[in-house]
Amino acid sequence: MNSQDIEAKIDAAAAAIVASKRIVVFTGAGVSTESGIPDFRSPGGIWTKFDPEDFTIEKFLTSRDSRKKQWEVLLEGGLFGAVAPNPAHYAIAQLEKLGKLDCIITQNIDNLHQKAGNSPDIVFELHGNMQWVICMHCGKRYSTETIIEKLQSGIEIPDCDHCLGILKPDVVFFGESLPFLILNTAIERSKKADLFISIGSSLVVTPAAYMPSYALESGAKLIIVNIGETSLDNRAHILINGKAGDVMTRILEKVSTYLCV
Repeated sequence: MNSQDIEAKIDAAAAAIVASKRIVVFTGAGVSTESGIPDFRSPGGIWTKFDPEDFTIEKFLTSRDSRKKQWEVLLEGGLFGAVAPNPAHYAIAQLEKLGKLDCIITQNIDNLHQKAGNSPDIVFELHGNMQWVICMHCGKRYSTETIIEKLQSGIEIPDCDHCLGILKPDVVFFGESLPFLILNTAIERSKKADLFISIGSSLVVTPAAYMPSYALESGAKLIIVNIGETSLDNRAHILINGKAGDVMTRILEKVSTYLCV
């Protein structure tokens, strides 16, 4: 795709945003990777080094060896590190400031949409949020910073200091269901969108990947921004192959021009 084609698509995407009143943004790992968080499923990612079958919720709850390994992997994955929002996050936050954004539905667990300025109550995290760790017995919540200190002090398997229960990152593990209320809300918001923008997702991990289909079936237009193919390329009204931060920044610059903001 040449630069003229990309520019035309960016213009079209900006025009669609200006014309829309209820935008739902869906984000996947391709947004987080631009903040330095590795994609677990891509070449060189965590799941090329470890077997995902060793990281199920059942093994986490029943095996101390599994818990030790999972804490090691979570640290290696960079999700406990000091990461910052990137231009894609800030562009999406700008949509909210312009009054165009209904909500964000995300597969990511890094809390970066909130850090970029989006209201927490419109960010629906289908797979949880790594900023919290929860006790599976008493429900006490810990900040990730507290758990990092424990791990870095040499504690291999942190336990709850209140009841000695098993601590687990407040995210969805293999074998766990997505949070029911959040999933249902995401489905309903997708169905009510007039424009659905999918950013940085190959749209293959279900049920999250069904969200743009719900929007399409309800009459919404679909914009896809991604590096590489997705499962819905043939149904997208506007398809832009490119880095999330670059593309979304350029789109929002056009939107601001059209709105004279």
